[in-house]
Amino acid sequence: MSTKGSCACGDIEYQFTGEPKVTALCHCIDCQKWTGGAFTSNAVVPRESFSVTKGKPNTWDAVGASGKINKHFFCPRCGSSLYTELEVMPDVTCVKAGGLDGGAASLGNKIDVEFYTKDRAGYLGASEGAKQEPQFG
Repeated sequence: MSTKGSCACGDIEYQFTGEPKVTALCHCIDCQKWTGGAFTSNAVVPRESFSVTKGKPNTWDAVGASGKINKHFFCPRCGSSLYTELEVMPDVTCVKAGGLDGGAASLGNKIDVEFYTKDRAGYLGASEGAKQEPQFG
């Protein structure tokens, strides 16, 4: 099985094979600033199963709470957030679910974990059944 996605303008396309290892929401301030939203929704997939199939994304590095780099990939034309590679998790890619095609942005209507719940916007409740982590890990 292959899941495909793209940026808003279509200059960047990507895909991953198989199922996500985990589905996660992240409420950290970095994710809020990067997306302009209250959180990011992520399909966390093995890095070797992920590939960019069209275009070349730009990157921006943020230093996470761990002191390690969070490398954010985005479209140089439209600015869409695409995916993140975390230095603390070198074997996975965190694909931003909003860019996934064919209804896959819903992440199968199941969130496994929410990170940085200490930073969650007050108007949002916990996702039913999701593990709640005040920070990462």
